Amino acid sequence: SVKEVLDNALLGQEAANFEFPLYTKDQTRVEVLLNATTRRDVDGKVIGVIGVGQDITDRKEAEEEKTRVAQELQNFIDTANAPIFGIDDKGLVNEWNNKAAEITGFSKDEVNGKNLVEVYITEEFRASVKEVLDNALLGQEAANFEFPLYTKDQTRVEVLLNATTRRDVDGKVIGVIGVGQDITDRKEAEEEKTRVAQELQNFIDTANAPIFGIDDKGLVNEWNNKAAEITGFSKDEVNGKNLVEVYITEEFRASVKEVLD
Repeated sequence: SVKEVLDNALLGQEAANFEFPLYTKDQTRVEVLLNATTRRDVDGKVIGVIGVGQDITDRKEAEEEKTRVAQELQNFIDTANAPIFGIDDKGLVNEWNNKAAEITGFSKDEVNGKNLVEVYITEEFRASVKEVLDNALLGQEAANFEFPLYTKDQTRVEVLLNATTRRDVDGKVIGVIGVGQDITDRKEAEEEKTRVAQELQNFIDTANAPIFGIDDKGLVNEWNNKAAEITGFSKDEVNGKNLVEVYITEEFRASVKEVLD
């Protein structure tokens, strides 16, 4: 390739910005950017080539390091154990890692170039998700934003999202990177816990026996319908009151308090 450049210059076909390596006396590699100019005598006859070079070793090393870091970052994104997606400044998908594909069932090729919000977010959450992403495009990043994604087979997946502004080397905003966490199991566990607690509360409230509760200071924090019916005191009337001191007659206060203590 170097010989071809020099031979062409000898034929009058000059070259600009041709890159090639030179090796020094101690075998150190030096990257050179070459301009090869045809050399002529006073009659215009080609008599050789003048090469003007520039040592671009540092620049090449910086470019190679930049490429290496970019590749490492891409590998990290692709193999991360969390769904990661990216959008450009128009909201179109330009990043979709393996975990995002695994969770949603949509491959990278299927989603690339599609509008994330309009295509993959259900209508009820489009406005709120769009607001988070639009804010990130303005530099206002978001942490721990919850929203549902629907998979290819319409299974609902609950996602906890951190939305980070993506910038170019000049600091200009070029998109958003979203790092998510699949919290479907956690959400289902929370909902089940809430359901069981509600069922227990309903059981207490409707039980055909008086049920009361006190906290660690002896103050009433539970008083079901039957307790209200028997005593005539409503739940609102007794809540926060000391059960023993207010509602137990003096002769039994000590024994009742001993039982509760």
